Amino acid sequence: MRKNPILLGIGAVTAVAALAGTAALAQRSGSALTQVAQFDHQVTGVAVTPDGRRFVNFPRWTDDAPISVAEVMKDGSLRPYPDAKWNEWRNARANELSVADHFVCVQSVVADGRGNLWALDPGAPGNEKILPGAPKLVKIDLKTNAVAKIIPVPEDVALQGTYLNDIRFSPDGKLGYITDSGTRGAIIVVDLESGKSWRTLDGHPSTQVDKTVNVVLDGKPLRRPDGRQPMFASDGIAISQDGKTLFYQALTGKTLYSINTDLLRPDVPENQRAAAVKTVAQTHVADGLWMSRTGVLYLTSPTDYSIKRLNGAAIETVLTDRRLRWPDTFSEGPDGRMYVTASHIQDTQWFTPGAPPSIKTQLFSFPPVR
Repeated sequence: MRKNPILLGIGAVTAVAALAGTAALAQRSGSALTQVAQFDHQVTGVAVTPDGRRFVNFPRWTDDAPISVAEVMKDGSLRPYPDAKWNEWRNARANELSVADHFVCVQSVVADGRGNLWALDPGAPGNEKILPGAPKLVKIDLKTNAVAKIIPVPEDVALQGTYLNDIRFSPDGKLGYITDSGTRGAIIVVDLESGKSWRTLDGHPSTQVDKTVNVVLDGKPLRRPDGRQPMFASDGIAISQDGKTLFYQALTGKTLYSINTDLLRPDVPENQRAAAVKTVAQTHVADGLWMSRTGVLYLTSPTDYSIKRLNGAAIETVLTDRRLRWPDTFSEGPDGRMYVTASHIQDTQWFTPGAPPSIKTQLFSFPPVR
């Protein structure tokens, strides 16, 4: 009998839920959330390595951040990573420094579990125009603390209007899957050995903004001064532990989708891919996704300051804490403890006229669902 790929992808989640029991899934108190660090600039991504090192990144959205990628030291201080040179690019020095070998606007950092940290740079300061030659994926060797490889994302893949958002890796370390949350959503696949990349599900309804979604925060619709609300396409991304199923969702959306990763190969016809997209669950406005090592799929929930998880086709609350002002991106520690950034998007100049360009943001952790 033909197996359903979506059941393969979420089977582990369902099994964990059955063991956990209803009581363990009750909403946790805010005390479950521990602040790990606080920053003076807007943070988005976080990565925790198998040996417990912690990394974060600061995109240049409303603020010319002095560091793009940093290691969070034990005392909470930041060390530019891999070095100061890679972090010296500034909006004010855009004509002086090469965008090819400097971080321009890093959106996420992810440890691959194979001794590397990867920094994803959409190369679009202010989440606006892409600077030619700036979109790239940077591989950093965690032993030598040096850049080992730069993979440029060419202009026929990182189209003008593209915003490279987050990345997950195949278990064999050969492929990277990136969400494009820009004006024409897609899933971008990168061959990490050859450096070649290609767009998939380009313009497919599953990767697009859901225009019926109204983002409500702090009791009112979230709007820019000109009346626009956040309009981000495919954003959160997760991959099953066996690497066979990719999960993704538009931030301005309410549906979690999946697809068999075999269908994201470049030789698969786009119509075949499109027909194979599965609806996993009806959800909520979600930014970050994470599949834990125990098979729990976590989702952030900015509109109610919470962390949720998938249980079969149902979405359940793990914890709620008003300190989670726009919970953004997840990572998992070596002991299973979960880490999440609070990027405070609603507090930026985009949505709060008169706000300073630099805002306080945080990194939190919480115990995993068992």
